[in-house]
Amino acid sequence: MTDWPRLIRDTPDFPRPGVLFKDIMPVLADAAAFAAAIDALAAPWRDARVDAVLAIESRGFLLGAPLARALGTGLVPVRKPGKLPGPLLEARYALEYGEDTLQVQAAAVAPKANVLLVDDVLATGGTLLAARTLARRLDAEIVGASVLLEIAALGGRARWDDAAPLRAALVV
Repeated sequence: MTDWPRLIRDTPDFPRPGVLFKDIMPVLADAAAFAAAIDALAAPWRDARVDAVLAIESRGFLLGAPLARALGTGLVPVRKPGKLPGPLLEARYALEYGEDTLQVQAAAVAPKANVLLVDDVLATGGTLLAARTLARRLDAEIVGASVLLEIAALGGRARWDDAAPLRAALVV
């Protein structure tokens, strides 16, 4: 199964009325599709020097962990409040249907470490921008950002005003 995009399901009105949720769980459930999706995420970064993958909660974890392994690097979880111990850095952000906060451990990476931001879906871009803020506060060098799926109509890419590239394995 290398045609993993066909397994992504649309779920209308989830998690709120008017939102069309992109369900990647069928991709994850199919071993060959999952492997192909991770290969697609890894391809642009194989020659980059990446010290850590910063994976964004929660579906970003499901992609970030195997991506970090494929790239031979470590994984740093970027989590919602109350999930990490120790000194934390925090960034608030707007969602297409509300507001939220992300946190990372203050000593998660060494200063000037090369990090790759990873999430499942790029919609309006708020989550990815909050993770970028946290990476900068960690004094990390952002190699780029990678998402499995970009929803072009929601305009998140236009908000990515960074010199580091933003790559999507699939754009819909």
